[in-house]
Amino acid sequence: MKIGIIGAGNIGGNLTRRLTALGHEVAVANSRGPETLTALAEETGATPVTVARAAQGAEIVVVTVPFKNVPNLPEGLFDGAAPGFAVIDTGNYYPRERDGRIAGVEDEGLTESRWTERQLGHPVIKAFNGTYAQDILDRHRPAGAADRIALPVAGDDEAAKKTVRGLIEELGFDTVDAGGLDDSWRQQPDTPVYGLREGVEGVTRALAEASPVRPEAFRG
Repeated sequence: MKIGIIGAGNIGGNLTRRLTALGHEVAVANSRGPETLTALAEETGATPVTVARAAQGAEIVVVTVPFKNVPNLPEGLFDGAAPGFAVIDTGNYYPRERDGRIAGVEDEGLTESRWTERQLGHPVIKAFNGTYAQDILDRHRPAGAADRIALPVAGDDEAAKKTVRGLIEELGFDTVDAGGLDDSWRQQPDTPVYGLREGVEGVTRALAEASPVRPEAFRG
């Protein structure tokens, strides 16, 4: 597939490495410009592009930028993307460490990915937000392996969710349907599933044990 990745930090960089290794055509962008991505491009064969061009022709677009920076992404970000494209949101809201107070989350009670979806103007699928970046490189396993870990995936667009779950499974991880975006609080920071390295059964149980009350440490 043709995949655009916006953000070349730990998650974005390691997704670039694994997806290119699997034979996908990856365009990668960051806020500092394509000239700063030369080393990653040489390592992986990915194409460095500007943020405005990252989604061109893409069947999947991964948005993996700091939460507070989502509104700063350019208008028309998805112009030219492939028909029926899916957007993966890997983001987390860290009000005290990085993002400051976001009114839509704090006052309106939006889940983090619902807020992100509103900023982007396109449905998103929440995935990888609680995944250790190094696990993308080191913890992938073939289907059926006893130690294959599972990732929760939330979203309202069932077709897009199916596409994203298929990609994650190709990457070497099982998936668990975590419901729609309004249920995605179950995988936000400091929930039982966040950072969990377990299989389908453990992830399913952790999602069920989550509390809808935002932890004090994650309130702005």
